[in-house]
Amino acid sequence: MSLNLTDITLTYPDGDTRLTALDHVTLDVPRGSLTAVAGPSGSGKSSLLAVAATLISPDSGTVTVDGTSTAGLSRGELAELRRRKIGIVFQQPNLLPSLTAAEQLQVMAHIDGRRPRTAHSRAMELLDAVGLAAQAGRRPHQLSGGQRQRVNIARALMNDPTVLLVDEPTSALDHERGAAVIGLITRLTHQQATATVLVTHDRTHLTAVDQLAEVRDGRLHLPAAPR
Repeated sequence: MSLNLTDITLTYPDGDTRLTALDHVTLDVPRGSLTAVAGPSGSGKSSLLAVAATLISPDSGTVTVDGTSTAGLSRGELAELRRRKIGIVFQQPNLLPSLTAAEQLQVMAHIDGRRPRTAHSRAMELLDAVGLAAQAGRRPHQLSGGQRQRVNIARALMNDPTVLLVDEPTSALDHERGAAVIGLITRLTHQQATATVLVTHDRTHLTAVDQLAEVRDGRLHLPAAPR
């Protein structure tokens, strides 16, 4: 398994009490598989993703990324783990307006200390994988919403992560473009052999996922057959 959440409980302060966001959640995601986590707003989806990304430490339970437990790791060690092992596709692409599509990816490799020539080759490989090789020299304002989201996905894969976490990738897209993005994430999960978790409130395009879970009031319900 490349991503393991074991008996995760997460609470937040709520006046004189604490609000439970995740309630004894356990989830195993093998490499090369896509798990979709569905649920309404406020159900705990975003909290689950934040814990999996090591951006929030749970009250109890363990997170294991590619065999490495995050328990006891320092902030610097967690940042290193994220940079080397975890790719995050945020809900909004937040591309840098002055950079081309290829440069959006290359800057990630620069942060990781890769050589420019190697970074350019990897960026072009990924842009080709998401169908944007011909748009490598275009800046965000020259790309459609769906194209910007595909650059966002390619950027998350730039440093060869073993875990890919995807936050509501279709929220700003129409039905056709949303279906295309989910299909792309599914294909790349298998091609790049990532352990992928995708959170969404929209079940429409989830028929081809490997595992579909549902979060309700902080509890994770497995399995749930795609429909």
